[in-house]
Amino acid sequence: MPKKRASRTALRRRARAERSDAPGDNYSREILRELERAGEPLTPKELAARLEIRGRERSAFSAGLAALERAGEVVQNRAGSLLVAKRIAVLAGRVEGHPDGHGFLVPDEGGASVFLPPHEMRSLMHGDRASVRVSGTDHRGRPLGALVEVLERAKRRIVGRLHDERGVLVLIPEDRRIAHDILVPPGEARKAKPGEIVTVDLVEQPAPHAQPVGRVAEVLGHHADPGMEIEIALRKFDLPHRFSKQALALARSIPDEVRDEDARGRRDLRALEFVTIDGETARDFDDAVVCRREGKDFRLWVAIADVSHYVKHGDALDMDARERGTSVYFPRRVIPMLPEKLSNGICSLNPKVDRLAMVCEVAISAQGELGRYEFYPAVFRSQARLTYTKVWADIESGNPPEHIARLNELFRALYRSRSKRGAIDFETVETRMLFDPKGKIEKIVPETRNDAHRIIEECMLAANVCAGNFVAERGQPVLYRVHDVPAEEKVAALRAFLAELGLGLPGGDIPKPRDYAALLDKIRGRPDFNLLQTVLLRSLKQAVYTPENLGHFGLAFEAYVHFTSPIRRYPDLLVHRAIKALLSNKRYDGLDWEALGRHCSETERRADDASRDVESWLKCYYMRDHVGGTFSGTITGVAPFGLFVTLDEYFVDGLVHISELGRDYFQYDGARHLLFGERTKKRFRLADRMRVKLVRVDVDQRKMDLVPA
Repeated sequence: MPKKRASRTALRRRARAERSDAPGDNYSREILRELERAGEPLTPKELAARLEIRGRERSAFSAGLAALERAGEVVQNRAGSLLVAKRIAVLAGRVEGHPDGHGFLVPDEGGASVFLPPHEMRSLMHGDRASVRVSGTDHRGRPLGALVEVLERAKRRIVGRLHDERGVLVLIPEDRRIAHDILVPPGEARKAKPGEIVTVDLVEQPAPHAQPVGRVAEVLGHHADPGMEIEIALRKFDLPHRFSKQALALARSIPDEVRDEDARGRRDLRALEFVTIDGETARDFDDAVVCRREGKDFRLWVAIADVSHYVKHGDALDMDARERGTSVYFPRRVIPMLPEKLSNGICSLNPKVDRLAMVCEVAISAQGELGRYEFYPAVFRSQARLTYTKVWADIESGNPPEHIARLNELFRALYRSRSKRGAIDFETVETRMLFDPKGKIEKIVPETRNDAHRIIEECMLAANVCAGNFVAERGQPVLYRVHDVPAEEKVAALRAFLAELGLGLPGGDIPKPRDYAALLDKIRGRPDFNLLQTVLLRSLKQAVYTPENLGHFGLAFEAYVHFTSPIRRYPDLLVHRAIKALLSNKRYDGLDWEALGRHCSETERRADDASRDVESWLKCYYMRDHVGGTFSGTITGVAPFGLFVTLDEYFVDGLVHISELGRDYFQYDGARHLLFGERTKKRFRLADRMRVKLVRVDVDQRKMDLVPA
């Protein structure tokens, strides 16, 4: 006993001596250990007594205990005693709501999601953090959870449309994952009227027997107002869209032109014939390229806007950029990561003006192999703002300008190397919306991808790989762009599917990218190529940002980072800072790289979700005029409840519900991606062709209902 007491006293001495922004952190670990040692629930008072907490230590002890409860590692029972969550099968995690009223808890520690029935979701909203006790399994074999405690509320402000229900104002959230209607008392409605889109601040959270209550914070307007779909998405996905006053003030203080003192100490590349190549509608240009022949080989310069010269670690611009994580691209509108003064001004590589850049200069063999490379800060000048359409027209003419011809030859060499390396090259169709003067879709057209796009893509890949190798060889922490190897169970399911078609995927439990690439080449001429490509694509993992270098499976690179877009991606800005530090024989340290990786991955997904939501709204609004029409399409998704069909002419998706497939019992076969009729033997499989009729469009829910024609 005396020995244990001495160790606790020593702990307290260390805690006093250590400087910490969160003094409670010094106690959290010991609190957890003491609860484990006790072997029984303890009240906070009993726990403090066992740890001999006195005087000024009480506030730090309370902070440590509160941190453990927020993290879901410690829970308090109805008697007020504390328990170790793991000992009672309690999991902490993030809640994902479902429009049907149920939800799932995604555990912090990974593993299977826990199903939360509608009655458990009465006190929860999508995005909340909670702890739940696993109480068994549901009828589908999923872990079944019961709410223990709400750890953290995610939603403080919610966007939706006001409805008058028998004299009572109710907000129906735009985010259908929030299944609660929110009461708005008469005194809290301000001047908002039924039918308007508003945001409300929650003044009372949901409870088992009470609806949430809100107060109108802002009135956005009518749901059909031009641009309203974007205003809704900004609030629905909690996208930061207003820069802080401090960031705007700092942006205003930045000069409009490159000054002599800014260019001092940099390599002067203004004599090189750099060009930018982008889409017709691009407004910010963050990369420029130039290529020279060296005998049979090449030398490539990739100049990337030197954003880190203007946005310093920890300043107001940096904090706003970090919060956003990425620029968000909507049809006809961009929510930039940086204020326009930088993104369209001094950091945009506009033609015929001096700009600061971080340059990757790399020697490339005639076979497309990367050789010696170096990074350095430079001052340069783009000689022309070219478009993909113009460059492709020059190449197709057979007589392009010399600097374009060299870039095209370099691309051919790099592309041959890509194939030799075994990188996976999927064929996908991008689309573009054309709008009328009122901001509504006029038509949707496929975006043709040509070799002008591929020239820039291969040049950027080369710079990113050099940057990845540069930081990896020097052990500098950074955020890698990681595309991990496919999960074993996904590979097993893929092989089972391919075997039925007489095909195989070599490579054992963990196939290599070249195994995927070889199979793609083998099946490219088959009539079921789209089906097979889709199944291959879905077996792969999603790319993320992480400080752990696990390589990029799809591109077949051992070390890969994003270096080429610091105007619009925060990880690229971090890579620039890391490279600059190494060039000065320093290190860029002191960051929580793990947390930054999670944050940047989440902001990327948030931006993608918001963009898709707006596109879905616009497509539904557009298709309202086509209800009753019959169309040809392709099955692009198979689910237990029906088929998703993409219409050929309009590139939009609709649902054929399983009840519309005929009088039969249809069984879902997830491994083979099909629905199978027991009586009729009808099969509906991924990538099958189908004639359908559009019978209903719900713009609010972004849904289109189809029936077989």
